[in-house]
Amino acid sequence: MALKASELKTGDTYTERVVEDLKRTQIVQYAGSSGDYNPLHSDEIFATKVAGYPTVFAHGMLSMGMTGKMLTNYVGDGRLKKFGVRFTSQVFPGDTLDSTATVEAIREEGGEHLVDLAVSTVNQEGREVVRGSATARIDP
Repeated sequence: MALKASELKTGDTYTERVVEDLKRTQIVQYAGSSGDYNPLHSDEIFATKVAGYPTVFAHGMLSMGMTGKMLTNYVGDGRLKKFGVRFTSQVFPGDTLDSTATVEAIREEGGEHLVDLAVSTVNQEGREVVRGSATARIDP
């Protein structure tokens, strides 16, 4: 079911839990699939003793990818035209993340109906870990 401009209004929100109790295994699997083997994400001794973090933490792009899945679940496959984020806090093993898209504008451009969204992902403590924006094609 595609989003329709006629059914949306500024301020509407969509929220989805994108991960519950993030596992170290998921972080390591992401390292393997992305080719990003920075020891901050997989080496406990390096992360704590050398870098001074409480433990290893997830790749920012893993958090972005989970946030992006929320977006495509909301707007539909093949409809996302633009998506960008800033990583605002680390995501640690055991974290639970909820992502929210908020409608900022509904508009037409070049014959297409579009929705502009503010995007935020927070952990179980309500701390924002990802902030960004997205634009998606919608039906009239």
